[in-house]
Amino acid sequence: MQIELIRERLRALGAKPTHEQRVLRDWLQARPYDHGRRRPQDFLPKSLRDALPVMDAELQGMAKLLSSHPTEDGSARLLVALHDGQTVESVLLPRGGLCVSSQVGCAVGCQFCMTGRSGLIRQLSSGEILAQLALARRQRAVSKVVFMGMGEPAHNLDNVMDAIELMGMEGDIGHKNLVFSTVGDPRVFDRLPRGPVKPALALSLHTTKPALREKLLPRAPRLSPQELVEQGERYARATAYPVQYQWTLLEGINDGDDELEGIVALLKDKYAVLNMIPYNTIPDLAFKRPSWERARDIARWLHRRGVLCKLRDSAAQEVDGGCGQLRARALAGGTRTIAVYPA
Repeated sequence: MQIELIRERLRALGAKPTHEQRVLRDWLQARPYDHGRRRPQDFLPKSLRDALPVMDAELQGMAKLLSSHPTEDGSARLLVALHDGQTVESVLLPRGGLCVSSQVGCAVGCQFCMTGRSGLIRQLSSGEILAQLALARRQRAVSKVVFMGMGEPAHNLDNVMDAIELMGMEGDIGHKNLVFSTVGDPRVFDRLPRGPVKPALALSLHTTKPALREKLLPRAPRLSPQELVEQGERYARATAYPVQYQWTLLEGINDGDDELEGIVALLKDKYAVLNMIPYNTIPDLAFKRPSWERARDIARWLHRRGVLCKLRDSAAQEVDGGCGQLRARALAGGTRTIAVYPA
């Protein structure tokens, strides 16, 4: 399941670096081996060609589609089965985006997140992360990958960075179209600048108040919002690309005037964009989604005060597909496939 073991297996079958590159590229880009000018029978060693059907089946078996839940906005939440029967969620996003998971469950325990309620069950291998991209590309074209699905990528750093490197080098994904999202693990700020592929960075902020952040993200590293932004600003300047700050908008909790003033104090003149996402309702949690009008007013106010704010809607609202909810329904025996809405 690890990409390095897959590479070793290809080499054992006689693959040279160019052969290995070709097989991995075709897998990640969901292309047939006979595309282009170099036909397999003229290019790949016979021992490798003979093994390809079995290897292809194993590669595709790392991530299998259980159900697809399309929505009107062009997104689709995918419930994906792994080789051991565990499930994760991927999301096909409008305009060629894909959101992938890095763990089964999550240890951070964000109070407003379904995934965190199960705790961490296991890490995904680098191969399983990459297999989500290969699976998605069998559904539609993908040009951007965000690590914002189930799990905290920083808690699975080696596997995530291996996957990011291959996506950027062989997967035909632009390096800044790879987005590493984290609650702010300090290891990220050391590791990401040193890789051959330096992804865009998204940091979960959610509040400007240290005590509230500790309550909402109880097992996140104890970085204050100020410290988090300082680290983010250094990465943004070093990579010449703005940091994305994530803000789940919770009615009556982090949508008040005091928070808005705090956002201006933190982010004005920073190399940053604030992604504000109204909460994706989970029925048995007390958090509420503010009205779209209120969210729009907040975004406008921040723009006028000099903060670049993008108001986004969480994908799959109408199928109760907030991250972790499809998996929870499947475990409860309630998974259903939603028909595609007419254009």
